[in-house]
Amino acid sequence: MGMFSNILNKLGFGAKPAAAAEAPAVAVEAAAAAAPTVVEAAPVAISVVDVVAQLDALAAAHAEKLNWKVSIVDLMKLLDLDSSLASRKELATELGCPAEKMSDSAQMNMWLHKTVLQKLADNGGDVPLELLS
Repeated sequence: MGMFSNILNKLGFGAKPAAAAEAPAVAVEAAAAAAPTVVEAAPVAISVVDVVAQLDALAAAHAEKLNWKVSIVDLMKLLDLDSSLASRKELATELGCPAEKMSDSAQMNMWLHKTVLQKLADNGGDVPLELLS
């Protein structure tokens, strides 16, 4: 499992609510009983993760004042992930950070922060535009 997968897991991406997980199966069974010759798969709702609400809640409960909205280190600390330079380099490599940014930790950190937030949005996370630009 990659480092970005750990971030997704910590924020609950891919977790299905119990009621939503059962609904499609019931709908398909009902459709099959009503019209045995035609069975259409029920649409499955995509769950949206409110990234800001989750991270703000974690920040409020955290002993240390962390500014996850601007700092990749603080974001990783909030998620109880290793935020060392080596771990950030590993995550940056995983996400395809340009080589010229990898040699400057400040540039890499800024790129990494924006990229992680963008990837969260790409995976169904509700991330405000001001955090993505």
